[in-house]
Amino acid sequence: MSTSLTPTGTPIGRFLSDGWITTKRNLLKIKRVPDILVFTLIQPIMFVLLFTYVYGGVIDIPGSSYEEFLMAGIFAQTVVFGSTYSGSAMAQDLKDGIIDRFRTLPMNPAAVLVGRTNGDMVINASSMVVMMITGFIVGWRVRSSFAEAVFAVVLLLLFAYSFSWVMAFIGMSVRSPEIINNVSFLVLFPLTFISNAFVPSDTLPTPLRVFAEWNPVSALVQAARDLFGNTPPGAPIGDAWTSQNPIATVIIGMAIMLAIFVPLSIRKFQSISSR
Repeated sequence: MSTSLTPTGTPIGRFLSDGWITTKRNLLKIKRVPDILVFTLIQPIMFVLLFTYVYGGVIDIPGSSYEEFLMAGIFAQTVVFGSTYSGSAMAQDLKDGIIDRFRTLPMNPAAVLVGRTNGDMVINASSMVVMMITGFIVGWRVRSSFAEAVFAVVLLLLFAYSFSWVMAFIGMSVRSPEIINNVSFLVLFPLTFISNAFVPSDTLPTPLRVFAEWNPVSALVQAARDLFGNTPPGAPIGDAWTSQNPIATVIIGMAIMLAIFVPLSIRKFQSISSR
């Protein structure tokens, strides 16, 4: 008597099922500990108000307003910083022994990582909604088409998702959750602040300007700015290829991060869970 496999009985079906279960676990954790989401949403509001009303009056953007120039930078900074939750959560799960419990279950080893990074994407999507509403309140407007604006949001979220895999790998490589916070700031602060996120890169000293032009976060910010229609008319474009092709740079960067850190993270997780 022959039997047929159900969708969840196939390797792909099992992977999707396990990934969905672990994603639900992370979303339920947010529901049970709403402080995580509340403080995550408050931070971008504070950044928007801080930079708009404290620095907006002294930073002149020819042909545009600082509010419209700023928002793409805030979007990029928030979603990139939001990707650090994958690293801290993985480090915390290792410390609490949750990974040892997963090891005893008949589940795909990649499912835990997929669920963790998917949870970060939901948090980042919520942050994007809050930031866009706050931006409209302070004067930011979308000057492009609806399709281009949607593409900008998708690009921001996918870049953050790709970066979540980087942070997940780092989170499994450190010895405690406290260390991942220090590592994150050491990596993310130069990437976000030495960029075109808050000031035009051509105003920076030459060494910092060169770094900013080749900085992937600058490419992400410029891509979002272009797609939202917020690039000031006649704004100077850097000589670097990344500055002249920001959307292509972001897509290539995402592909590289996923190609390198997805297998590395899975291998690292398998190594940890087999101890």
